[in-house]
Amino acid sequence: MDIRFVTAGSGEVVAVMATEGGELLAAGKALDSASGGRIVKAMKAAGFKGGAGQIVEVLAPDGVDFQRVLVIGLGKPEAADGMGVERWAGHAVKRTLTAVEKLVLQPDALPGVAIAEAGAHAAMGARLASYRFDTYRTKLKPEQKPTLKAVEVVLEHTAAAKARAEVDAAIVEGVFFARDLVSEPPNVLYPESFAERLRDLETIGVEVEILEPAAMEKLGMGALLGVAQGSARPARLVAMKWNGSSVKKQKPFAIVGKGVTFDTGGISLKPGAGMDEMKGDMGGAAAVAGAMKAIALRKAKANVVGIVALVENMPGPNAMRPGDIVNTMSGQTIEVLNTDAEGRLILSDAVWYAQDKYEPVALVDLATLTGAVIVALGHEHAGMCANDEDLAHAITNAANAEGEPVWRLPLSAAYDKLIDTPNADMKNIAGKPVAGSIIGAQFIKRFIKDDTPWAHLDIAGTAWKPGPYEDPLSPAWATGYGVRLLNRLIANKYED
Repeated sequence: MDIRFVTAGSGEVVAVMATEGGELLAAGKALDSASGGRIVKAMKAAGFKGGAGQIVEVLAPDGVDFQRVLVIGLGKPEAADGMGVERWAGHAVKRTLTAVEKLVLQPDALPGVAIAEAGAHAAMGARLASYRFDTYRTKLKPEQKPTLKAVEVVLEHTAAAKARAEVDAAIVEGVFFARDLVSEPPNVLYPESFAERLRDLETIGVEVEILEPAAMEKLGMGALLGVAQGSARPARLVAMKWNGSSVKKQKPFAIVGKGVTFDTGGISLKPGAGMDEMKGDMGGAAAVAGAMKAIALRKAKANVVGIVALVENMPGPNAMRPGDIVNTMSGQTIEVLNTDAEGRLILSDAVWYAQDKYEPVALVDLATLTGAVIVALGHEHAGMCANDEDLAHAITNAANAEGEPVWRLPLSAAYDKLIDTPNADMKNIAGKPVAGSIIGAQFIKRFIKDDTPWAHLDIAGTAWKPGPYEDPLSPAWATGYGVRLLNRLIANKYED
């Protein structure tokens, strides 16, 4: 979809802003004046209150050179921010995506959003809302196919908004990459094919190294390989490096993602209902891959290494059993009491590898780790645990700015004690239904070196969302959560 910044727009449909109480902003008032008050009259007739996402569609009003005018609510003006503008534009695109070829957006300045910033956010929202995953749909009806080819964003001065939007376009590419990965079926996306897709990042300047099982075995990654041993699909560990810092020998910031391309639970088999969703159990790896693509495309002035551990968890004849004890790259041993608590097993080797090889300035891991985080936080926030206050604060700020919120959960010795076992250095579950998300984080923390600032993001509720939670900026399935957060965190804290 072509995004243009213009000083005057023309097309089939125009979208304008209104705030709570049904108050049109400047662009809308101008159109209403040209129509002789017909737009406000239609708003009142429809009971329009200006709530966020509320829409009134006015057909062919006299005096206006558009076939349709969309009045879209922002809610309270003092609460409207950049994300509110993105959702405003997203609603407009969702409404017109399969109906017209061209859409005109007329954003206005808001109390907390300058006009150039509003224009850039409108472009971002339009791009994000245009996403579709139609790869395997061969019988779409004409009315189901996207027709929207161009969006014009109207501003008096376009240069600043255009410059920011060019950077944002790179971020959107990263988000779409993550969404595509999560959406692919597991017979198409499995450890080897996932790794080969990541090799394509070399074309934009990312160094990619792929470790096969023999190399991982030599490194002692018994936990990661243990999860993979029940599948006919061999594991992969992929390291992606972006060297953008101008500081000589600058240590990298590390991001590590869980990549279980399909999770049956292994011998601790999951219930059949809903198991198809387990193709998305690689959402953490997808977020890391998307973030690496985004920072490379925008040529971030930072050194970043992205590590993804890729396995398929299957109940095959060689599958890991409850009661098995596995060795890890760190030298620690794990008693596996539940093979469906596999994400923390593969992360134990992946985070240790990231620290041992790259000595990062900080490390953040992302994983669709626990159903417990959905029970606690629903699909609105990711759960965060951290051993470093500065890193936790930076993540929270980045998350809020990008509309990918987190909620911090505690860590403590009392929780850590719950994974002690007399049979090995630790067990992979607590053995009782308590604090599931925290227990997962406490487990990973045992593989974080004392001098490494670290945070864990449990994105099981945010990497994909069911239909009732659909946001105008994303589809009802893969959200690409984590790409924007990581990109903003790197821009705020780790760039030159």
